[in-house]
Amino acid sequence: MQITAAIVRERSAPFIIDKLELCDPRPDEVIVRVVASGMCQTDLHGRDGYFASPYPAVYGHEGAGVVHAIGSAVCSLARGDHVVMSFPWCGTCPNCQQHRYCYCVQGRRLKMHGTRADGSTLISENGAPVYSAFFQQSSFGTYALTQERYAVKVRKDAPLEALGPLACSGQTGAGAVLNAMQPQPGDSLAIFGVGAVGLSALMAAKIAGCNPIIAVDVHRHRLALARELGATHTIDHTGRDKVVDEARAAAAPASCSVAPLQAPMLRSKCRFCSRAELSAVSFRVKACQRNLSPGSSISSSLANFRSTR
Repeated sequence: MQITAAIVRERSAPFIIDKLELCDPRPDEVIVRVVASGMCQTDLHGRDGYFASPYPAVYGHEGAGVVHAIGSAVCSLARGDHVVMSFPWCGTCPNCQQHRYCYCVQGRRLKMHGTRADGSTLISENGAPVYSAFFQQSSFGTYALTQERYAVKVRKDAPLEALGPLACSGQTGAGAVLNAMQPQPGDSLAIFGVGAVGLSALMAAKIAGCNPIIAVDVHRHRLALARELGATHTIDHTGRDKVVDEARAAAAPASCSVAPLQAPMLRSKCRFCSRAELSAVSFRVKACQRNLSPGSSISSSLANFRSTR
């Protein structure tokens, strides 16, 4: 079927809106009419060649929309269902077998290579392949193709135009708190960087009953929103050197759990904290890693968090 999509024809080239061809769904796939798609830094990294994926390409990995067509074996979705398209996972590696899908061994290849697992592409232009399975969806188009298991059904009264980021920042931030850290009511939490990921973590911390919740950023409007969403303390990092000490003081007498949830941004821009501050912090997290008992403390440099989710 013909679609309209934003295509990038070479590294760092602009997004060009053009007519392309989307293939028919396989038995386990669905076609989604995209209502909205978030624009994430990861999409820009793809455009700029960070992932060594081929061109021309269509990006987009925060798509939400309405199921338009289904493959012959699809049983959990029907035409007209509202869905958010999430990240891909292979289903067969040891981590997937333990239902730890975000740690899928094949995850990076499925997200970044621009093809299905078998090497086929989803979109073409005049018969030539367009690399178009970014996060197995490529949602920068009027329609997107994804597997049934990557499409999460949502209520029809939920605003689809606002749900796309749940596929990325929402579950990343909230998952880091609720699934990895698993704080108990009354535990303290400091969040460095309250953009989409950090605010999702903050809301999850509020749900978990954390107190205090300390938000650190350099943008006053973000800090104001953090207050609205449950932060008990906010720290504007602009021109300040002792942010970690201030966070610890705000958490006293409780122990402070510092979550560098936006480590890629910290690494590339260092806008929220210096490397020295982060490398000096003892990250006290519960159930964060196997073989650590609750309440254990670990000290690590920022480099150790570069490939974690």
